[in-house]
Amino acid sequence: MTLNPGDLAPDFSLPDPDGNMVSLSALHGKRVVLYFYPRDNTPGCTKEACGFRDNYASYQAQNTVILGVSTDDPKSHAKFIKKLDLPFPLLCDLDAQVSTAYESYGLKKFMGKEFMGVIRNTFVIAPDGKIAQIYRKVKPEIHPADLLKEILAASD
Repeated sequence: MTLNPGDLAPDFSLPDPDGNMVSLSALHGKRVVLYFYPRDNTPGCTKEACGFRDNYASYQAQNTVILGVSTDDPKSHAKFIKKLDLPFPLLCDLDAQVSTAYESYGLKKFMGKEFMGVIRNTFVIAPDGKIAQIYRKVKPEIHPADLLKEILAASD
C-alpha cells in the first residue's frame, strides 16, 4: 500500500536516546515534520539536522514538532544531538518497522553496492493525524528551509 497525502499517518511509538517513548498519537493537535535519514554523523544527515535546528524556532512558532528517525542506536543519537546541539528528538527505529511503514526503508545503491537502509524522506502530518505532504528523496542541504517556506506560505 502506498502512502499518499490525505491518508491517516501510521501511528508509532519510538524511544528517544534517553528511553522516553514518543508516540505520534500523543502529538494530535500539532503539525509534525517526521523526517527519515540514513545515518548519524554523515555529511548529508548533518546538513539536514542543522537545517532543522537553525529553523527550529520558526517551526515551533507554526505549532510544528520536528522528529528525526533513523535506525541508529540511542548512544549514536545522543552523541549526534550533543555534537550539533539539536533541540528536537531523534528517534531510534532499530528494527526499521516505522521506517518501513512510512516507505522509508528499502534497497539502496552506493558506489556500486546494494544494501538495505533508510531512505531520506519527510512526511508532514497535519494536526488531525493525516498526511499533509510527502517529500521523497529530499536534498538535505535545502530541504529544511524550503519546507519551512511552504509551511509559512500555507498558513498565510
